[in-house]
Amino acid sequence: MNLKEIKQRIQSVKNTQKITSAMKLISAAKLRRAQNAIESVRPYEQAMGDILSAFLADERVPETPYTVVRDIKRAVVIAVSSNSGLCGGFNANIIREAKGVIEKHRAVGAVVDIYPVGKKITAALQKTGLEVDTVLEEQASAVSYEAVASLALDLMRRYLAGEVDRVDIVYTRFISPAKQSPVQEVLLPLDLKKEGVEGGVQNIDYILEPSAEELLQQLLPKVAVLRLFTSLLDSAAAEHAARMLAMQTATDNADDLIDELVREYNKGRQQAITNELLDIVSGSIN
Repeated sequence: MNLKEIKQRIQSVKNTQKITSAMKLISAAKLRRAQNAIESVRPYEQAMGDILSAFLADERVPETPYTVVRDIKRAVVIAVSSNSGLCGGFNANIIREAKGVIEKHRAVGAVVDIYPVGKKITAALQKTGLEVDTVLEEQASAVSYEAVASLALDLMRRYLAGEVDRVDIVYTRFISPAKQSPVQEVLLPLDLKKEGVEGGVQNIDYILEPSAEELLQQLLPKVAVLRLFTSLLDSAAAEHAARMLAMQTATDNADDLIDELVREYNKGRQQAITNELLDIVSGSIN
């Protein structure tokens, strides 16, 4: 490259760096809001799970069909990605995880209904020829409790009717701004053993009012809705964190590239000055 091309390249990289830097700041602001949202919901979900675990351990509480494990003939997979890119391996990781879960169900002969959340995973699954239900696609941008609750309650109805034998959620769990991990969790049947705490909580002598059956009808749907809602909030926070890190990396790489181009420009400029001096000296001698 000549000096003019190098100078244009430096300016182009600087313009790109301004964009990545701005995107990093925007993602950081969105991450703060998303992190506050998930941190405000998680304790409520955990407390609800702990209470229900202890409640189900009570001998007076009848068994519930929501916790019965059945042979899987039809499964539902809810997979959560983002609507946009520029977030590192966020979408690629969740797409790979979702495909693995789908293939695992199909390997045992199960029919799989797919509910993608986010345009990226919708497009990726459709490219492989899979039929998807886009009822929750837009929830990746703005999570709506009403929409999530509607789907969760419908899935619970289908589970009770025997139309569905298992519901899985595949999403990215937000651990910290620097760490996110794709995970698979079972929404139905409800597995509350992992939620229960050891020791005194399980020994609480509950006063059941109005009745155990009515309490189960109220509590179990709330737990399922909360789990699905929390998963979507988790994914939203993880997406913003991944994009913030990706834009920070891009900004740092732009700094390195600019330094390299400036060195190349200075080297070329010095060579041009040297050549001019040699031409002057040669002309004066002649």
